[in-house]
Amino acid sequence: MTIPPHPLVTRARQLAAGVLAPQAERVDQEGVPASSIEAVKRSGLLGVSAPVEYGGSAAPAAVARETAEILAGACCSTWFVQTQHHTPVMTLANSELPVRERLLGPLAKGELLSGVAYAQLRAYPRIPVRVTREGGGWRFDGTVPWYTGWGLNDVMLLAGVTDADEALFAFTEAREQPGLRPSPAMRLAALTASRTVSLELDGLWLPDDAVALRTPYETWAVTDRPRNTNASPAVFGITASALDLLDSPGGDPAAQETARALRSRLDEVRRQAYALADHPVPEERIEERLAAKTRAYDVMRAATTAAVVAGGGRSMDLSSPAQRLAREGMFLLVQGQTAEVRRAHLGSLPPVDRGPSRGRREGDERP
Repeated sequence: MTIPPHPLVTRARQLAAGVLAPQAERVDQEGVPASSIEAVKRSGLLGVSAPVEYGGSAAPAAVARETAEILAGACCSTWFVQTQHHTPVMTLANSELPVRERLLGPLAKGELLSGVAYAQLRAYPRIPVRVTREGGGWRFDGTVPWYTGWGLNDVMLLAGVTDADEALFAFTEAREQPGLRPSPAMRLAALTASRTVSLELDGLWLPDDAVALRTPYETWAVTDRPRNTNASPAVFGITASALDLLDSPGGDPAAQETARALRSRLDEVRRQAYALADHPVPEERIEERLAAKTRAYDVMRAATTAAVVAGGGRSMDLSSPAQRLAREGMFLLVQGQTAEVRRAHLGSLPPVDRGPSRGRREGDERP
């Protein structure tokens, strides 16, 4: 008996096939258009994990992962803009502060799109954004190095560290305003289309009722760590799209054979990674999570490289999906990267063969 796909998976496939994939190369060069964001809003996917009573779907984690794979494989830039939205939604879903009642419904229903500005918290004990108490609210000063979706998002969830070493998250409109100034859009090797900027904060003031979370930094850090040690569904989406290019009907038999071998590896590491992501204690089995994440990177790199090789010189044309997928895969290697993830990834790579040692003296050997 065949189990029908979840309705949100069906909608994600329709969105990918009808809107995102057909224009992915153009979007890559010109930027994510507002029309794509409006299509995402209408799809219901922005509320995939949100509470039903606020207009969301409260779908299982497996459904949220599958929809993310589909969107990333169709147009990684559009996926990256909309994926920012899910952290604010879940922050509000777990909040008991007044801002929940004001914003959770509009965000869960796709009436508003939210961005995030909190990755700078991971630089602690360095504090790129300082938050201080001021006049019945909070003052933000410092620099947000990365903010995605500028000009597309309606609101943003902004974070900094207080003088009491608390992580404080608050909502504000995603626009230039007193105390908040964006940089020009960054030119990136991949995902320039995502409209990423940096933000300069110089006395941005937000009222108490904008605050969604205020907690000791160490408490927040414990919950944040597993988010970066798990493999991103986008990695599997990009890999699957690269394998579809290799395995196209009537294509090169050698490319099709490579696709079959890599697809088997993809299925295996995907099962491992998602089993770990579903482990009931997110803070456990960190080394296994990191190992699965780096294996997923390996398969993605092999698949996107194979797609470029199979495409030959055509892959160098900016209209080629193979080179776009390869650049998007390069982006995912560092997206959400922490020092811990970087060490694990570098440690998983083959050691450099330095050739025969020269001039070694007795006693220089290392165990």
